[in-house]
Amino acid sequence: MSSSSSSSSRSTPSPNPTPPCAACKYLRKKCLPRCIFAPYFPPDDPNKFINVHKVFGASNITKLLNEISPNQREDAVNSLAFEAEARVKDPVYGCVGAISILQNQVMQLQKELDATNADIMRYSEVVRNGYDHHRLEDEVWRRFDA
Repeated sequence: MSSSSSSSSRSTPSPNPTPPCAACKYLRKKCLPRCIFAPYFPPDDPNKFINVHKVFGASNITKLLNEISPNQREDAVNSLAFEAEARVKDPVYGCVGAISILQNQVMQLQKELDATNADIMRYSEVVRNGYDHHRLEDEVWRRFDA
């Protein structure tokens, strides 16, 4: 009797050349070559997807990306990521809260600029009219002390 030795060759799965995108990794899905998330949620920035997912949900992100043209997707994802990060920091107001803070800062800076311009006008008038330097300096310091 001849015994045939059947050598079974074990095929080891070939390693995935690229790691799964942050979305597929977080959702524990296989990241397919045409994954809609992969170009916008790289594996080295998982928080970007996590925040967007917490605020908007993966299915809504998928629907949005499928409904818009490919050349608009990156901007859309960046907008979603910005809003999601703002919502994580400020769940009530999100971006609107940040915008409001910035608007208040702009108004305060505008007031300071107006006051500085008024000072410059007074200084230039003093130079033209030859007022007493010490009197003007006292007036300016009184204004800042008030």
